[in-house]
Amino acid sequence: MPAAPAVRRPDPYMRVQWTDAVTGAVGYLVVHTLRGGLATGGTRMRPGCTLTEVEDLARGMAAKTATFDLPIGGAKGGIDFDPKDPRAVAVLERFCEAMRPWIDAHWVTAEDLGVPQHLIDEVFARLGLGQSYHAAIRRAADPAATLERVRRGLNAAVDGGFLLGDVIGGYGVAHACLATAISWGRLPSETTVAIQGVGTMGGAAAYYLHEAGMRVTTVADAAGALHHPAGLDVPALLRLRDEYGEIDRSRLPADIELLPRTAVIRADVDILVPAAISYAITPDNSFDVRARVIVEAANAATTPEAEAMLAARGVPVLPDFVANAGAVAWAWWLLLGEVDDVADNSFDRLRTTMHAKVARLLAAWTEHGITPRETGRRWADEPAPITAPIAVP
Repeated sequence: MPAAPAVRRPDPYMRVQWTDAVTGAVGYLVVHTLRGGLATGGTRMRPGCTLTEVEDLARGMAAKTATFDLPIGGAKGGIDFDPKDPRAVAVLERFCEAMRPWIDAHWVTAEDLGVPQHLIDEVFARLGLGQSYHAAIRRAADPAATLERVRRGLNAAVDGGFLLGDVIGGYGVAHACLATAISWGRLPSETTVAIQGVGTMGGAAAYYLHEAGMRVTTVADAAGALHHPAGLDVPALLRLRDEYGEIDRSRLPADIELLPRTAVIRADVDILVPAAISYAITPDNSFDVRARVIVEAANAATTPEAEAMLAARGVPVLPDFVANAGAVAWAWWLLLGEVDDVADNSFDRLRTTMHAKVARLLAAWTEHGITPRETGRRWADEPAPITAPIAVP
C-alpha cells in the first residue's frame, strides 16, 4: 500500500469544546492529523485562549511531527483560564478527565504555556494514567519498562541544576540560533540575541546560548524587559525566576537596565527569539524588529501577515515547527528507545539534527529566496514512510 502524505489536511481532523461546570472555563482539543491512530501536542492554559489559537497550534504540531519524520500526527489542547488562579489545577484535572477517551487511546500530551510537565504528570497520576505519554506507553510490548525509561529520561540531571526533560526543547532552539550564526560565518561571541520569555523554553534557550558564548543582551518576562549591552548573566537571572518564569526585580544587579516589555521586540540584536506567547509579532510591531533573523521558540509566534512583511525586508523567520520541535522529537526518540537517560546522547542527536535542518532552511532562503517556512512545509508534505500503528518497544 503506498504511503499517504504526512500533512495535507486544510482543516482539523477533529475539534472538541468543553465547558467546566464549576468555573465556566472553556477548553479545547484539536486533532489536526492522526498517524497510526495517535496524535501528539501539549496542553496550554492562559486567559483568552481560543479555538482558533488551538487549531493553529495543532496544525503546527502536525508540521513538526512530519518534518522530523515522527510516526504520529499533530494535536493540541488549550484551556481559557488563568494558570495563576488557585483553581487552575482542578480545572486542568477536570479537562483531562473530560478528554479521557482521547487521552487514553489517541492523544499524547505534554507541557505547554501555563502547564509545566510535572503538573500535568501529577494530574495524569491522579487519574490513574501514569504519565502524560500514556496513549503511546500503553501500546508498548512492556508498558512498565517504557514508562520507567520515559521517567528516567525526563528526570535525568544535567548541568546547571536542570532536568533533561525541562531543557531539551530550549537546547534545540539554542542550536537553531547557533546554526544560524554558523551560516553567517560568525562566532557565537560575535552574535547577539534577545529572548522574549524566560520560562521552560526561553530560559533553557538563553542558558545554552550563554554557555556557547553568545551574548544574550535582552530578555523579557511578563513584568518587562532586562537589558545589558555586554550580555546578561543568564544563569544568575534564571536563579531569580519564580514558578511562573518571572524574574525577581528586587534582587537584580544595579547595572541591568529595566525596560518596557515591548522593548525586546525592537532590541538591536542579530537574532530575536520569541519564546513566550503566540502571535507576538504582528503587522503592528513587525517594523520594530531590528534583528537579522527571528527564531520561533513559541508556537505560532509570528502572524502570517507579519512574516510576509519581514520577508519583504529581508528578515527570515525560522518556523516553530523546526526551531522548537526538539522537545517533541526527543520525546518520541525516548518513547521508541532511540535515546535514554544519558543526556549527552540526546544532546548530540538533537544538535546534529537541528544544525542540518537549519542549514538547509537558510540555504534555500539565501540562494533562492524561498522562506524557511515554505521550505519546511515542503518537507512536511513529503510522503510519510509509516502507515501502520506504531510499535513502542
